[in-house]
Amino acid sequence: MTSDSHPDDDTFLHPTRAGYDAVAADYAEHFRTEFAGMKLGRAMLGAFAEYVRPGLPVADVGCGPGGVTAHLAGLGVDTFGIDLSPGMLTVARREHPDLRFERGTMTALDVPDGTLGGMVAWYSLIHVPPERVPAVLAEFHRVLTPGAPLLLAFQQGEGVLHLDEALGHAVSLDFHRWTVTRLAPLLAASGLPLHAHLLRDPEPHERTPSAYTLSLKPA
Repeated sequence: MTSDSHPDDDTFLHPTRAGYDAVAADYAEHFRTEFAGMKLGRAMLGAFAEYVRPGLPVADVGCGPGGVTAHLAGLGVDTFGIDLSPGMLTVARREHPDLRFERGTMTALDVPDGTLGGMVAWYSLIHVPPERVPAVLAEFHRVLTPGAPLLLAFQQGEGVLHLDEALGHAVSLDFHRWTVTRLAPLLAASGLPLHAHLLRDPEPHERTPSAYTLSLKPA
């Protein structure tokens, strides 16, 4: 990213930022209830925490209102959140004033090479068009220290879901579905080979199954 560029200088980021700014006021409560029911998701976060490289910070990229960031902190992980949406960051800082939240985008992280002990992208990579995902995974690889884990959570399937309304607000959001079979080769090509994965059926309020992948940057 050049010195005079802006984190939003990518066409797909504009509607994503605007959409989450629109729902930020209502999303925190919605997510709190949803996350409470994600028993397997929380189990994967617990497993991820076991792999975090000690003494180094962990980034929750696309942190939204900070629920996952706070959960990791509760597990003893030195974590901070990064999000594109100023509205979401306002909520995260209000809900979790003891934690650090920064504005940024996963396409160009303001993080030095090899300095993170782990990274989580919890249902956030889903907004990146498939053709841009290899570059984003390369960016994840750049900032992780050798041996560090990457945990991804995403809706499992094919194609894209487009929403014009969410939580009673007008939005224009694309949700790109992935399968582990499609994503694993991209992870391997980026230098983040798949170490483990978990598939689960949809909860009653969900449209699709979910998947969690745990990758490790080779030591």
